[in-house]
Amino acid sequence: MQTSIHSSDRFKPSVLRKTVLDMAYAGSTVHIGCAFSIIEILAVLYRNHLRYPDNTPDSAGRDYLVLSKGHGVMAQYACMYERGWLTDTQVQNYFADGSELKGLSDSRIPGLEVTSGSLGHGFSVGVGLALAAKLRFTDQKTYAIVGDGEINEGPIWEGALFAAHHELDNFMVIVDENGFQAMGATKDVMSLGSIESKFESFGFEAVTIDGHDEAALDGAIAALWASPSKRPKALIAKTVKGKGVPFMENNNMWHYTRLNDKTHAEAVAAVAQGA
Repeated sequence: MQTSIHSSDRFKPSVLRKTVLDMAYAGSTVHIGCAFSIIEILAVLYRNHLRYPDNTPDSAGRDYLVLSKGHGVMAQYACMYERGWLTDTQVQNYFADGSELKGLSDSRIPGLEVTSGSLGHGFSVGVGLALAAKLRFTDQKTYAIVGDGEINEGPIWEGALFAAHHELDNFMVIVDENGFQAMGATKDVMSLGSIESKFESFGFEAVTIDGHDEAALDGAIAALWASPSKRPKALIAKTVKGKGVPFMENNNMWHYTRLNDKTHAEAVAAVAQGA
């Protein structure tokens, strides 16, 4: 295995977006917009917070990253590629016949903790992992990334009640609040109001930040973990669906639209220009 760039430049958002674009183009597949909205979130987690002893994706003492919004998995694949966990061949043959890499998170791939895509369930798996770490008296942390549309699902709130009741202060949910879900704007499908207030009312310590500001993300994550509160943590990240490519930004057609030669070249150029 090899990393795609030098270690000092790893997890640079423009590089991660380029990898996502190349994967989506090679596989003629979808879900680009919802991968782009979590690029900075994942970059900060993999660069500064997730612990993998010996850089091993399935090491016993690792922190857990549960991508509950499993359709954004190309963004996580891009980070796994930077860590050297995926090969050039795997990335270049994404979604091809016989490829191990699917369009949704698949726990059979080392580095992906859950099989997700049936929305609402990964959150509760993450809560279970956090409880298990508590029972084993380890210092492992669990992060669960969910979409704002995903929190329409009842299991999210059942899991939130459970996490607060058991004082799972080793659990952090990160909400990708990009304002859209598959069938439209979240405000039109089911208005959410203040997501921060909702999690606070369920017993979480919660904060809202710009989900594309890497320094703000890093500081907010560190501050939540440094808090002496026994409450679970909620980070509400205000993001832009399709971030980094102007014709994709806040354009929900890019939830299901495939790249062609022209749009791939234009998107790659836009990502490079914004680097």
